[in-house]
Amino acid sequence: MKFGISIINFASYGNPKHFIEIACEAEKAGWDGFFPWDHMLLFYPDPVLPVLDPWIGLTAVAARTQRIRLGPMITPLPRRRPWKVARETVSLDHVSNGRLILGVGLGNPPDADFGVFGEDTGWKVRAEKLDESLEILMGLWSGKPFRHQGKHYHLDEVTFLPTPVQQPRIPIWGAGAWPRKGAFRRAARLDGIVPMLWKSWDPVQPKQFKHIRAYIQRYRKDLTDFDVVGSGEVVGTENDVEILNAYADAGCTWWLDIISDRRGSYEEMRELVSKGPPKL
Repeated sequence: MKFGISIINFASYGNPKHFIEIACEAEKAGWDGFFPWDHMLLFYPDPVLPVLDPWIGLTAVAARTQRIRLGPMITPLPRRRPWKVARETVSLDHVSNGRLILGVGLGNPPDADFGVFGEDTGWKVRAEKLDESLEILMGLWSGKPFRHQGKHYHLDEVTFLPTPVQQPRIPIWGAGAWPRKGAFRRAARLDGIVPMLWKSWDPVQPKQFKHIRAYIQRYRKDLTDFDVVGSGEVVGTENDVEILNAYADAGCTWWLDIISDRRGSYEEMRELVSKGPPKL
């Protein structure tokens, strides 16, 4: 199992200096990945917090690091222009020399990330936009002439260059709220799943991961190159190795430990990261 940090992009980490410093500390300490959240507000109307654009932050991190994998976890594609995301992802893949992993989902909470800006908050519309956006991304990443005429997006024939460093494509992890099944069928067509629980902030438990893997295998026979991603606030707590071994036994290929102000000050979180990932 590989280890990354899942870091908020607001409050203390809305400060670019803190964001970049902790990413560099993570690489130095031996972590495998650095994955920021992608929110516009998160809370609405209160509290009002500093927010860093994670894409700008990730570009700075890519230029300051050499090894660590990176990417947004997750970016809400339904509030993005997919052709703009295609440009951004290929550019970031080149800046990082092929280290980008793209996490995608519907976006949550819908009121703060969509509604306040006049965007449609409905699950069905956002799911339709997400599916179309994925088709457009893959088409534009191909470097071949591509056109798209869908319900929400329309592209005349266009060719995007360069192609990504990573081939056959930049890895995509899909987010989903268990036990709602649609997102997990979508993720089976991608390269990984980042599950959370429906209407809950509680972490997905190892037993639930076994059910998730079994469900995805209905639609994807071979999980050899498919990532199953767990997350929570475990590293540095009592029995962390025992807990993480249970996730590994349940089939998780990555563990993302959450770094946030709720858990401690920036200095405390940097110290935790500097100790490196646990040894299982």
